[in-house]
Amino acid sequence: MSLKFAILTSLTERDGSGIELARRFDRSIGYFWPATHQQIYRELDKLAAAGLIRELPQDGPPRRGQPRRFAVTDDGRRSLIDWIGEDDAPDVTRSTLAVRVRAAAATGRTDEVRRALEHHRRRRQENLERNLEIEQRDFSAVDPSDPRGVLQHRVLTLGIEEERTWLRWCDETLEALDRLPARADGR
Repeated sequence: MSLKFAILTSLTERDGSGIELARRFDRSIGYFWPATHQQIYRELDKLAAAGLIRELPQDGPPRRGQPRRFAVTDDGRRSLIDWIGEDDAPDVTRSTLAVRVRAAAATGRTDEVRRALEHHRRRRQENLERNLEIEQRDFSAVDPSDPRGVLQHRVLTLGIEEERTWLRWCDETLEALDRLPARADGR
């Protein structure tokens, strides 16, 4: 997937400026497809040049510093709809923590990896709590016949389950470290 489709999705949900998109990414879609503000602005220019989004007229007379607002064009909507049905490969998991655990296996440095696991576990717990708060706030009364609410909730559920899986893995890996025999060289 590319940032292109994440932005088209966000603008299909609601027109907006670059700063509004950046805030939406910080609060929702960015949990699944992160992007910096600079990346978002660059992609907006590319999408506009390709005719997939258009700049909306400003309200009132132009003012310096007034953000440009964008909306999806018919071509952009068609591109997004075509993309929805395309096949793709599952995302490859990239995890610095998994590489750290492998490095600990190779070097025997279990104390260092324990700290990394505990740190990641705390961060994953914070992510889970944030996602559960969002679920309670935004999806506690989803109309089961509303595709938008149901499917947005399913995306959040994926994030919740991913955090739970990471927490379980961290716990099990920490338990595995506890069961390892002490090394004679103190590592």
